[in-house]
Amino acid sequence: MMSDSIQTVTVLSKTTWTPTLFSFTVTRPDSFKFTAGQFVRLGVNPSQLKYYADLSAAEQESAVDEDIFRAYSIVSSPFDEVLEFFSIVIPDGAFTSQLQHLEVGDELLLNTMPFGFLTLARYQKPLPKDLWLLATGTGLAPFLSMLQDLKTWEDYDDIILAYSARTQDELAYVELIERLAEDFGSLVDNPAKFTFVPIVTRTQVEGMLNERLPKLLLDGTLQQHVGKALDPDSTHIMLCGNPDMVNDTKEALKSLGLTMNRRGEGNIAVENYW
Repeated sequence: MMSDSIQTVTVLSKTTWTPTLFSFTVTRPDSFKFTAGQFVRLGVNPSQLKYYADLSAAEQESAVDEDIFRAYSIVSSPFDEVLEFFSIVIPDGAFTSQLQHLEVGDELLLNTMPFGFLTLARYQKPLPKDLWLLATGTGLAPFLSMLQDLKTWEDYDDIILAYSARTQDELAYVELIERLAEDFGSLVDNPAKFTFVPIVTRTQVEGMLNERLPKLLLDGTLQQHVGKALDPDSTHIMLCGNPDMVNDTKEALKSLGLTMNRRGEGNIAVENYW
């Protein structure tokens, strides 16, 4: 029997960024509320997807015929009428290997209980002046949600989004990112100054940094590129991405004098999905 907190949502659109990266939107239940930065659990049953009917009998028999749930940060604003998610395809992954076949009209399951503490509300008041959002891969998702919330633009003087991927093709949502200040900052009287720093680690791209975030922070390259120092008294830093990046960057920041955020005090906030 399905829990009261589990609702069915319908796929409205799908965007393929690379063979292993895609985004999709789904309908939003009327009663569903969340805070920018939170994540939800999405469920899929392979036998309910459209592509399943095209599989051979042997392939259908070997497919998992049960609901599988995974955590996904929400890309869309808390005020959007639809919900958007950003996904990577994990080879042989029970969930994403099925989710990559999504088509418009497919149905997914949504646990309507939002989770997570990677939200701006966790920080102490009054708010420090600058917000650094450091992401790799699909870890960009919660930061896009925050940046589509007008309050974020009202609360800070400076916002820096550093987004790292292996190749330039894997830098998704760049057009949206480049419109954020105009689309959202323009609606605020004194909006934060927004700086976007795309980073590519596997190839050299003119005008882009190309080292891992921990190294860029430790040697001061990122701060110099942005034109702003990290100050324990005025800086908020949020990290989201693969566990190695989060752990290494967290340690780099601590070595630079910043501290983990606990009970509203400190600079560094991370999300734990694993």
